[in-house]
Amino acid sequence: MTDLGIRHDIGSALAVRDGRTELFRYVYHPSTPELESPKPYLHPLRTRSGRTVSLFRPWDHRWHKGIAWSLPVVGEENFWGGPTYVHGKFYVQRDNNGTQRHRRFTGIDASHGKVAFGHELDWITQAGARILTEHRTLTARILSPGAWALSFETCLTNVSGQDIVIGSPTTRGRENAGYGGLFWRGPRSFTGGRLVTPDGVGSGEEVRGQHHAWMAFAGRHDGNGAPSLILMVDHAENPHHPPQWFARSEEFACLNPAPFFSEEFLIPPGENARFRYGIGVADADADEAAGLASAVRESLAPAAPGGRRAEAKPSAAAAGAAGPGSRPGRPPGAPNGGAQP
Repeated sequence: MTDLGIRHDIGSALAVRDGRTELFRYVYHPSTPELESPKPYLHPLRTRSGRTVSLFRPWDHRWHKGIAWSLPVVGEENFWGGPTYVHGKFYVQRDNNGTQRHRRFTGIDASHGKVAFGHELDWITQAGARILTEHRTLTARILSPGAWALSFETCLTNVSGQDIVIGSPTTRGRENAGYGGLFWRGPRSFTGGRLVTPDGVGSGEEVRGQHHAWMAFAGRHDGNGAPSLILMVDHAENPHHPPQWFARSEEFACLNPAPFFSEEFLIPPGENARFRYGIGVADADADEAAGLASAVRESLAPAAPGGRRAEAKPSAAAAGAAGPGSRPGRPPGAPNGGAQP
């Protein structure tokens, strides 16, 4: 089996290679504008055969960048990018676009058939305040001749001195728009593709807001029509597991296990919250999603030390059963309340 390699472009990015194929670039010093809430991202993301399965800075949502850990509601701050949802006004551009700023790598290793690196970051508001620190660990490994996996683990620590409530546009009142978390944006050619869950296959309209332990997107490439499959697994110890999912297939391709979809999450001062995900990338179609999900789940590494996992705590805004923060997922076929994430 191929040994993975890694190259560090100092001050810019890490590139992980599988022989001659670059599986992904992890850009940790992005050059994107403040309005797009600069953050590390994975792009391009490729299958083992070299097919690109990510999209960078599309014209419709320039803050979508391959795969990124993006949060639109962190108190009153926006670490997603672009305008902020304001109930009754829709989306409003505010001076609240924060930055996930690189501090240092805590280790970069390529051995025993895998590549792993740790990354420390500071979350800085547009006004210049540091409110969160983060330690994340990414580990890539080969699963089979046609598939590979990436584990993503993050620990967020509240250093603001006050409560931080993480939510989504849905917890702020927008119906079925609970995006936020580990978010993937797919190629244009994947538009109209199929979402796969443990319960079957459907469109974004049909599965958005549902609870699942994993979900996959099956799409096809321009030129040769070849299929590719990208899958995300939510770890069983994550807060709000199994999460609701934000997914689209009709307007564009995206996939997002969204732990704050319809319930806010409180991190008290000095406390932390941990989330773990597995990502599978394969030269495969929808019928291989369940097998890929099993392989990715098995590949998730044991949790790294460095902080305890916080408990999910409802905020004041989410405490009332009738409030927008406690709204359940929309059943299939119900109106989606608009198309802009």
